[in-house]
Amino acid sequence: MKKITTLFMMLMAAVMTLSMSSCTEDQEIGMTLEGTWEGYTHAYHEYNGQLYQSSRTVLTFNADLFKVKSGTGYWVDYYNDYGWGRNYIANRISWRVQNQIIYIHFKEDNFDIEIHDYRLNSGRFVGTIYTADSNIDFELYKTSDRNWNDYYYGFGPYYSKGTRAGSDKAAEAPKRMFIPDAKEK
Repeated sequence: MKKITTLFMMLMAAVMTLSMSSCTEDQEIGMTLEGTWEGYTHAYHEYNGQLYQSSRTVLTFNADLFKVKSGTGYWVDYYNDYGWGRNYIANRISWRVQNQIIYIHFKEDNFDIEIHDYRLNSGRFVGTIYTADSNIDFELYKTSDRNWNDYYYGFGPYYSKGTRAGSDKAAEAPKRMFIPDAKEK
């Protein structure tokens, strides 16, 4: 009987320990973000004096191992009408969640945004993107829990981005903007 009582007490202590070590709100947001999202973000790119509006955006969040509230990923804007030789602009991103605000840094463009005033669940992500110049509403739907690899959008070690940052022609690279109610030129 003493063995059963001891075993029961150890089991109760384990359950109590697990129930007290729950995730923080930022960790829960990071875990929910992880995966691939697709939708509309009102992204525009300016290239050679022309303004192009994206037709859709695909965004992936990969969480750092053991740090579910930060990580890396990709932000890809697709275009139906484009003038720079391909129909998408891809950026590697780093992201973090702090005090329930999502901070995203575009590595190639050296550009930062914040996301707050949002609603997020396992299938839908709706909210507002804040930049230095504007506030833009967006709507994304989760399409996969899988992550992408670096090679598909040309970020592998043996692939040159051409007109991306670091190139001799970096000034010709399309520039990402978030513009409320922008009109194409």
